[in-house]
Formats: sequence, C-alpha cells, structure tokens
Amino acid sequence: MKLKYFFALATVLLMLTSCDDDTATLGVDMMPTADLITKNFQTYEVTTESYAVGDAVLARTSKSYLGRFTDPETGTTVKSDFLTQFHCDENYELPTNIENDECTQLDLRLLVEDFVGDSLATFKLSVYELTEQLDPNADYYTNIDPTKYYDTTAEPIATKYFTLSDRTISDSARWAKGYVNNIRVSLPPSLGTKIIADYRQHPEHFANTSTWLRSENPCSKGLYFKLESGDGAMAYIDIVQLNMFFKYYDEGYKKDTTGVSTFAATEAVVSATRFENLNLETLLDDTDATYLKSPAGIFTLAILPADKINVNDTINSAQLTLTRYNDKVDSSFKLAIPKTVLLVRLDDYLNGFFENYQVNDSKESYLATFNSSNNTYVFSNIARLVTRMAKEKQEGKASENWNKVLIIPVETTKDSNGNIVKLNHDFSMSSARLVGGSTKIKMDVIYSSFK
Repeated sequence: MKLKYFFALATVLLMLTSCDDDTATLGVDMMPTADLITKNFQTYEVTTESYAVGDAVLARTSKSYLGRFTDPETGTTVKSDFLTQFHCDENYELPTNIENDECTQLDLRLLVEDFVGDSLATFKLSVYELTEQLDPNADYYTNIDPTKYYDTTAEPIATKYFTLSDRTISDSARWAKGYVNNIRVSLPPSLGTKIIADYRQHPEHFANTSTWLRSENPCSKGLYFKLESGDGAMAYIDIVQLNMFFKYYDEGYKKDTTGVSTFAATEAVVSATRFENLNLETLLDDTDATYLKSPAGIFTLAILPADKINVNDTINSAQLTLTRYNDKVDSSFKLAIPKTVLLVRLDDYLNGFFENYQVNDSKESYLATFNSSNNTYVFSNIARLVTRMAKEKQEGKASENWNKVLIIPVETTKDSNGNIVKLNHDFSMSSARLVGGSTKIKMDVIYSSFK
C-alpha cells in the first residue's frame, strides 16, 4: 500500500510540474551544456545637456495662462497672456421682449482653476478686440505674436487692476460653497447692445460658432488679454465667459426679470497662450546639471551610447535613470516638480511628434513619472530604442541626431480604460534640476546570449 501511495504522489507532482505556466526555460533543458544562455550586465555612461526650447512649443491646451512669476529657486521669470475666441450655442436665441433691446451689463469672467505665487500680487490687464480671426485649423505656438491679430493703435475696450484673491468681496463670500475664484472685467454695455441689434437684424449670424466668428459683432473674432504690468503670480484660467445681461418680461413668471446670455471660450474654438521666458541663460550655461522647466522653457537632451551596444546579443533590458537635485532655496512659492516626462527621439520631436497627435509607443517614445521617494525619473526598459539606434548605425542609416533623445515635461489624457489617448506639453509652472552635464548619468543594460 505504501508503494502505491508513493507512485500516486509522484504522478501528481509530475502533473503539477508539467502544468507550470513558467516557460522561461522551455527547450533549454534539452540543449547541450555548451549552448546554455548566459546573462551579462553592463553599465554605460550617458551624456546630457540642457536644451533651449526658445519659447516655441505647440500651444495645444484647454487652459489659458495669465501673469508673471519669478522662480525663487532659479531667478528665471515667466510672463504670459493669451488670445481667445468664443463659442456660440447652436440655434442661439434671445428673448423677444428685451427692454429697449438694450444690454444693461457686459462683463468677462476669467475662472481661475489654480495659481502659483502670491494671491495678493497686483496686475494690470488690458483687453483688446481681435481684428484678425484665429484659424481653427492652424497650429499655434507659445511664441505667437499678438500684434498680428489686433490693432496696436486702438484703445483697449477695458482695463483692469486685479489680484488673484478678489479683495472686492467679503471673506465669507470668498469661502462660501460654490464660489469659484475669478477675475471680473467690465466691458462697455454698448457693445452688448450692438450684439442684440445684430441678432434682431441677422439671426443667421448666431446659427452656430462658425457663423458667429464670421460676423462683425463686437468680440466675435475674439479678444486679446494683454498683461501690462505686475509680477508675483501665474493664474491657470480654466474658462473664459462673455456674459451679456438685459432686462425682459418673463412670460412664465409674469414679471420683469434680468436675463443673461453667455458666450464661452471652449475647446471648440481657438485659445492661444503666449509665454515669454526670461533669464534662462544662467540655467543653460550650468555645466554641472541639466534642467526641466515648463512652460515652454527647457528640456533635457540625452545622447545614448548606442554605438557601444552589442547588437549580436539580445538586449533584455536597458534602464535609464535621471536623478533630481533637491532645491537650494526654501520658499512658500517654490515651483512644483514635473510629474510626467516623455523620452522621445530628437528627430521625431522636430518632425512633429506633438503636431501629429502621437503618443508614447514604448518603442521610440516612453513615459516616466517622478518618484518622490527616490527623487528620480526611471525609464525602466528602453531596449527596443537603443537596439534600433545601434542597428541604424551598423547599417549606415543613421541620421545626424540618430542617438539623441529629449526628456520633455508632458500632460497626459486617458480614456475610461486608463489608456493614454493624448499627450500635450506640460504648461504648468514646474522645474527640476537634474544630475547631468559634466557628471555622466548611467544606463544599465542586461544582455542575454548563447555560449
């Protein structure tokens, strides 16, 4: 009986072993000892340097930015203002019985989603009507020249001194539930009266956004929000609204009431933010480190040692790690650290990676997120990329930039399943000083080969 039990147990163990999902050694046990796979670990030096963006990156973002802020850590300054169009609802309608067909109040609301800096810093803003329409099919960059789109000899339709913390309202109102921080700019009500008059005469101008943009209504081509003066904060503008108020008789409630009609800047129309970076030369000349600085500031360029890679062996893994230096200055207004960065070939970036709506493919472009515990960005396996670079060099197909990649701060958009469907430049105020420059960083490579 004991013998039978032993054979039964052996049979079960054999069956369990044969059903193991780990097939990593499949076929190896049948090879001669001389053909067994060996692994080889190699570390290579990688050269990095700061890469000047030149204030010209694709300004494809749903937010607008307004302000001027000097980074206490680096002494660099970012200034920003923006141009935007307004959306008109399909089959737009106004009440038939507006009192005197007159606008009683016309204002702009710039809804502030977030900001960096001092909420009490004072700024001066001027608002101009655009005279040239922004092309919805064009790509606009962060070095856009606003003077091409408005009359520089004209007076602004409004000016506003403001702080990001609205001091014209009470503290209780500012902290009340439902309050949204905003910058309010009053426009001449006569402009709204002209819009109402045009609606009466040409309702077809209000059929949709396209017909509205082509009309000659006030503000229909869009507005330029020009920052005239101020320093100390940068506002992230989520929504811009053009609100037109009027009085009319409400037939439902049988009483006179105040109505409002809103034209909003949405993703259906063009918004273009202009950024100006100042004093970047100090960072670009720093040979002891490299930098990531957004918006539209500095990337890090890395030259991968792909010509030293042995393409006759299989590269199992190639890991590149970028380490961040801690801040030297302790400030309550210090900038955030870029959360997500993209590694992409320099040629791919120059040939329209963002313009062509490309996303990371884990072949020639990769993402890494900042690890606060280790103070690093880790690209865990760029083996496909360095293998392809090495083969291009070996086959005589290498371009001038064949082994160069950029590290770029980015913002990701995901679908309901968590898949990345869109990559844009990161336009938030962020900065990181990285180990690099005169100090080589490391790329760890694991090979496998047959003896």
